[in-house]
Amino acid sequence: MVAPPDNAPPDNDVLWARSLQYSHSGSPGITGISLGVRQGEILALTGPRGSGKTTLLRCLSGQLLPDEGEVWFNSLPVHTMGALSRERLRRDRFGWIGPEPQLLPELKVWENAALPLLLSGASHRSAKHTACEWLDRLDIGGFARKRPTALGRAESQRVALARALVNQPAVIFADEPTAPLHQAERALLLRTLTTAARSHEITVLLATHDEESAAVADRRLALLDGRWAGASAAAPSQGPETPEGQAACSLSA
Repeated sequence: MVAPPDNAPPDNDVLWARSLQYSHSGSPGITGISLGVRQGEILALTGPRGSGKTTLLRCLSGQLLPDEGEVWFNSLPVHTMGALSRERLRRDRFGWIGPEPQLLPELKVWENAALPLLLSGASHRSAKHTACEWLDRLDIGGFARKRPTALGRAESQRVALARALVNQPAVIFADEPTAPLHQAERALLLRTLTTAARSHEITVLLATHDEESAAVADRRLALLDGRWAGASAAAPSQGPETPEGQAACSLSA
């Protein structure tokens, strides 16, 4: 279902949200959040723990339905989709990486990385080839046939990143992906993520409280107590004012 033209998001935003609100058992999670993100842009969502970063990512990715407001991916109204349609969208067009790898212990490493492709109906051979290519790029191709129990924390997080990238998604949601890693491992993970985003025009929403991680982004938006706390960017935002009186984030190339 497509909304009437006057309600549709701007054509140049791959991901767009307006006046989002979400509460956790009556406690506000995010309030009055509006933003737009263009294809291939990297947006860092910063703020202390509990500021609403994860809740916002989960609403934007369709994991949560907002109590109020709209979420659009291209011309698709995510906020009106049913559960199965949102699940299919997350599988086929979105990638997700969080602070915990959440690998399936019964599957081999390459199978964990290839999971989005296998669930989408790709052939076993094709899915394995693509997954192993990403594992090689992340310097863990030698673990492809092993089980996740053979991996350390850093290697497991690289497999999670390979899984997020394997189907060349339109958008990757990265929720504190470097939190459990040492500095050198953080740098490798971020370098692979940003290089893939630049080369394949993947939009990245990176939630982080780490300044070094946020520095890789084209633009930063800060959250505090579920609201925008401020913004900084390489170039000033030219976006329109939202109903709440704050500038919507529309990232420029």
